Amino acid sequence: MRRIVIAPDSFKGTVMARDAARALAEGWQSVRPGDALLLVPQADGGEGTLDAIAAGRPDARWSTAEVAGPTGEPHPARWLMLPGGHAVVEVAESCGITLLPHDGSGAPLLAPLTASTRGLGETIAAALDAGAVGVTIALGSSASTDGGLGALAALGLRLRDAAGATLPDGGGVLAALAMLDDTDLRAAPPLGVTLLTDTTARLTGPEGAAAVFGPQKGATPAEVALLDEALARAAALAGGSEHERPGSGAAGGTAWGFSRYWGASIRSGAETVAAITGLDQALEGADLVITGEGRFDATSLRGKVVGAVAERAGAAGVDLAIVAGQADAAAIGERRVVTLVGLAGSTADALAAPERWLREAGAALARVLDGEATD
Repeated sequence: MRRIVIAPDSFKGTVMARDAARALAEGWQSVRPGDALLLVPQADGGEGTLDAIAAGRPDARWSTAEVAGPTGEPHPARWLMLPGGHAVVEVAESCGITLLPHDGSGAPLLAPLTASTRGLGETIAAALDAGAVGVTIALGSSASTDGGLGALAALGLRLRDAAGATLPDGGGVLAALAMLDDTDLRAAPPLGVTLLTDTTARLTGPEGAAAVFGPQKGATPAEVALLDEALARAAALAGGSEHERPGSGAAGGTAWGFSRYWGASIRSGAETVAAITGLDQALEGADLVITGEGRFDATSLRGKVVGAVAERAGAAGVDLAIVAGQADAAAIGERRVVTLVGLAGSTADALAAPERWLREAGAALARVLDGEATD
């Protein structure tokens, strides 16, 4: 009997991490039913982080808050309370890009200038009201580029123009920002705030929040320039050097806002989720760990789930296998990589039934282990 740890990320847009882990396990068990399988789904701070933590932490308690979606529509946002009063909230749950309204064809109505993080602040307020003494914020899949000021406004920060009027939500209006008043801002929780991200982008500039992520949120070149200038204006008015920190541009600059006003620390999402879910403990005595993601390439080993799992596997002396939707040949090297596209025969077929091909991938890896055990 072998001990197998299954710790994938989500396959973005197709399968959540917990479902990917389950499908891989089912495939493995179809070939080697006597093995001990431990499912520890992972995340890097983006969409699915709450689900990954909940799957690995049965002592977590789910709650839901009714909050404003990215363009103001009411939306139920889930959050987790861990033992000891530590809350975990997720940008994707409260104001993520997948929550935007859709047009008649089903395409999201992107709102690069008006989308806001207000719902995130409302979720955090609900967690504080429920007794949270520490907060972890998973940054990723955001619809907005407002520096997190919408969320902070929901927590009491006042954004005013030159006439003293309160500004509406959205990153575009920050071009008219004249004053940031934190007199009524709620205090940060006593055990602090941690921000989870997989990017090192700073707040502004050619590699800043607007330039790197604005186009993904529907911003035209002119709107990218406007948002970048607006964020720079906000940072100048706020003072401090937090905007220069790597990672401060995460989630449209939300990392900067919470660093500046709540003293939040920016950490690797993949590393932190691995710690919360007890991945190191799971790897003790394991024979193999299977991780994976939608696309495996040169960036996968730098700050993402696959890289975090690979590093921990190496430290623990555990063999590693990677399952990916598709992979760049140059990145594979001598690593053991199985792709869903390779098993299905085409990208279209892999996307049409991803869980089927994840089961096939699990079975294929189990057969490889059978062959190695026989040799």
